[in-house]
Amino acid sequence: MKIALAQIDPTVGDFTGNLEKIVDASRRAAEQGARLTVFPELAICGYPPADLLEKPSFLARCSSALQELVEASRSLSTALLVGVALPSTGDSGKPAVNAAVLLDKGKVLLEQHKRLLPFYDVFDEQRYFAPASSQKIVELEGVRLAISICEDAWNDKSFWPRRLYRVDPVEELMRQGAALHINLSSSPFWHGKRRIRREMLAAIARRDGVPVLLCNQVGGNDSLVFDGSSLALNGRGELIAQARSFEEDLVLVDPFAAPAIAEPEDDDTEGAYRALVLGTRDYVRKCGFRKVLVGLSGGIDSALVAAIACDALGAENVIAVGMPSPYSSSGSIDDSRILAANLGIRFEVLGITGIFAEFTRTLEPLFAGLAADLTEENIQPRIRGTLLMALSNKFGALVLTTGNKSEMAAGYCTLYGDMVGALAVIGDLVKTRVYAVCRWLNREGEVIPEAILTKPPSAELRPGQKDTDSLPPYEMLDPIVEAYVERYETPEQIARDHGFPIDLVRQMVRLIERSEYKRQQAAPVLKVTAKSFGMGRRFPIAVKVQV
Repeated sequence: MKIALAQIDPTVGDFTGNLEKIVDASRRAAEQGARLTVFPELAICGYPPADLLEKPSFLARCSSALQELVEASRSLSTALLVGVALPSTGDSGKPAVNAAVLLDKGKVLLEQHKRLLPFYDVFDEQRYFAPASSQKIVELEGVRLAISICEDAWNDKSFWPRRLYRVDPVEELMRQGAALHINLSSSPFWHGKRRIRREMLAAIARRDGVPVLLCNQVGGNDSLVFDGSSLALNGRGELIAQARSFEEDLVLVDPFAAPAIAEPEDDDTEGAYRALVLGTRDYVRKCGFRKVLVGLSGGIDSALVAAIACDALGAENVIAVGMPSPYSSSGSIDDSRILAANLGIRFEVLGITGIFAEFTRTLEPLFAGLAADLTEENIQPRIRGTLLMALSNKFGALVLTTGNKSEMAAGYCTLYGDMVGALAVIGDLVKTRVYAVCRWLNREGEVIPEAILTKPPSAELRPGQKDTDSLPPYEMLDPIVEAYVERYETPEQIARDHGFPIDLVRQMVRLIERSEYKRQQAAPVLKVTAKSFGMGRRFPIAVKVQV
């Protein structure tokens, strides 16, 4: 039996557009001989719908869209296995169920509900969904199918040293004599995720001795990026089919006859770049925009954001703006011009020296007798933020912020200044990873000018300023950020494992804790690590932390 994995990019709430994608992929799969076409988790309504699930009108539209698809399936020679949210009918107090529905020639053969509802990191499904109390297999063309939904497959006791749930839905389904396991997923990307997902599913295939197929969502929805990478494994855990990463794809496979193929290499540097491109493209377009603005400082962060924007939206849709202050080096504008030429994007220069002088003159009576300090430094990025937002309003272009994870962690960013914008494109890349991605980008020729790659990082807000004036070198700061933010390690553990002075580690941890109020006012961050700033990291602002 040929089965198609239809890896689509749905938009939350776009029922008409999502149904068009589902029907189109089903027709193409049928033309290629597929008897079953599998779609991702919640493909009909898009994932994650969040509090839309609390609106009865949204769930009613989910139900009517499913009925539209039931009718469309009458004319298709392929059955459809598709994910959708439906109103809950039980007494759980939850508004909805997360369902996988099997349709064939106008009939509903199975409505299977998700049993394991994740409640960690970016997931909050227990807030909305009632869990299934039991699950059952279904037959199609004489093949007994075990259907699971994303998290249902992430609790194998033989793979995970620490399990989050007492039950294993897949194990219970397999006791019913299934010959094939199919998982519908909306599994977000972070570096290392593709390998772990494949290894986990291979362990399940080997344990149960049956083929395992996974169809994963692709695309960006707000902060989350879904890599796709749908796959099929035989009963020995060998890869027999693999969809592309970070783009829509349709892959056909006979799970009982296909030969093993080589496993792809997962380059997480390339993966991070492609994830950021996809996340930027979908964020801008799904929000109804086409153009973006990037403030080019001559530094590496804004250079990478401009390159991502260019690949995501096309050079014609990117406007870069240089805004030199009295302390900007001539090289910063020159380097920005070269970068803009390399990318083929429009580049404009708006000097802020006169505006900055007017600000300082206006404030002079109140600042009399006080030395210049961080106040005057922060006025400059706030002027730039105001100019960028004026251009945004005038030209209907979203502003992309350019701060990296290291800066956001340490608070080395200015509220209402360089933090102004609609999307924090590289807010989940520490500085050293920014350099690594830029070097990867230059692997076949110069995209990022060498001068940008080699100059000492500087905000250029005072004469001769360098980042290392107030921060340790990023080769020291970044391991601290990754250990403390992503793995919740203690200062003592970080100092011991990395050989850093404990006083330095504690100082950086204090900066991280003290800057929470800034991060909670930041633009959404595209998530590419296991723990990013934003929706998956919830900490109070007003808190006293012992370091």
